[in-house]
Amino acid sequence: MKPFCRRAILVAFGALLFGSAASSQDYPSRPVKIVVPFPAGGSNDIIARIVAQKLNERTGQTFLIENRAGAGGNIGADAVATSEPDGYTLLLTAPPPLTINAALYKNLPYDPATAFAPIALVATVPIVLAVHPSIRASNVRDLIALAKAKPGTITFGSSGNGSTNHLAGELLKSMTGINIVHLPYRGAAPAMKDLIAGHIPMMFDNIPAVLPQVQSKTIKVIAVAGAARASALPDVPTVAESGVPGFEASAWFALVAPAKTPAPVLAKLASEVEAILRMPEVQKRFTELGAEPASISGAAFARFLADETAKWTKIIQSSGATVN
Repeated sequence: MKPFCRRAILVAFGALLFGSAASSQDYPSRPVKIVVPFPAGGSNDIIARIVAQKLNERTGQTFLIENRAGAGGNIGADAVATSEPDGYTLLLTAPPPLTINAALYKNLPYDPATAFAPIALVATVPIVLAVHPSIRASNVRDLIALAKAKPGTITFGSSGNGSTNHLAGELLKSMTGINIVHLPYRGAAPAMKDLIAGHIPMMFDNIPAVLPQVQSKTIKVIAVAGAARASALPDVPTVAESGVPGFEASAWFALVAPAKTPAPVLAKLASEVEAILRMPEVQKRFTELGAEPASISGAAFARFLADETAKWTKIIQSSGATVN
């Protein structure tokens, strides 16, 4: 290669590196859009808005929330996956688009394993097992015994096929051998309404939606689905403590960017999120929502996503659940 060509390539490469570094140092220099792939008003939306507000304050730049709901989160996730990988379009989402939908949908428009660059796990939200007060089960052991005595007659509601609370029920079925029947609803709210009315005997749901009903004694919570007891319900044992060792299911919210987003931009965002989650006012607000800060970034976060994907893929395949 001629010296001129080599010099030209080196100059061009140097300019590319300098431009990338400069853009990372200046980031963000214009408004950033955070896509929430579920409707406004839900836990995902609320968590996203808390994070966006603090990012506004810390960076001096505007972080806007855009709700793009539909297809179990796939519409919003695909919009981010195909966006310019420059750090100005992000996705803050619950588990389905990242770890569940690839096994649930036959024609997913993106590959969760390659379409996104992980930034940070933002929060976890405990899932609890709630039953109608008329059910003669004060704990998980009682419920399992009841289900085994009447196979195929006990139903459990959820916010829809492939939702985390649906798959928590499928996980319970697979780990205990009970035969309970899934009834998908168009959202957690109508399912909870039917649980309160006694039209369904049980359901798994996120703790923020359950707490008001527990306080009014319209339902009873017999177990926490996560690995540890929930701070909001410290006297309620976990499913694992109640005779199903190894059981763990929880909802969470994570921030990701399109694949190939510059590493310095990802690192800066991860650092900002970690700082936000240490703020006492943010921790207090999360506690009020029944959520817990859960800052994991880098390789640890990538491993978390891989483990979650493997777990839920196995459950989906064994249950035969599908959407299209």
